[in-house]
Amino acid sequence: MENTRHTLNELLVDLFNFILLIEEKNLQDQGVKLSMTEVHILEAVEKSPSNMMSAIAKRLMVTQGTLTVSTTKLVKKGYLERCKDEIDKRIVRLVLTDKAKTVLKTHNDFHEKMIDRLLNELDVDEEQELILSLRNLMDFFKANYKL
Repeated sequence: MENTRHTLNELLVDLFNFILLIEEKNLQDQGVKLSMTEVHILEAVEKSPSNMMSAIAKRLMVTQGTLTVSTTKLVKKGYLERCKDEIDKRIVRLVLTDKAKTVLKTHNDFHEKMIDRLLNELDVDEEQELILSLRNLMDFFKANYKL
C-alpha cells in the first residue's frame, strides 16, 4: 500500500511538471512565443461561457487585476481584443483574434494526442475507473482547497 501511495504521488507530480514543460516546448517548436500562463488565459477565454473579464478571472482563479495585467500584454501582442459591452459600457469582454485561435489549435492538438495516448491502452471499464478516480481527486481539491 505504501509503495502504491509513493508511486502515485511521484507520477502525479512528475506528470504535472512534465506536461507543462512539454506543452511549452511543443508550442515554442511551432513558433509560438507565449508563456503557458498566456496560453492558458487564451484557453480560458475560449472555454468560458462568458467572455467577461470577471468570469475569466474566476475561471483562472486569479484576481481581475492580475488578469488585466496579463490581458494587456496579450492585446499588445495581437492575441486578444477588448470590447465594451454594447448595453453596459462598464463591462469589458475579451475576444480571441485569429492569431490566438491558431495558437489554441496547436495547444488543443497537443492535448488530443496526450489523451489519445492515455486512452489507447484502456478498455471501457478502465476508462470509467480512471475518470471516476480523477473526479474524486478533483472533488477533494475543490472541497479542501478553496481559492
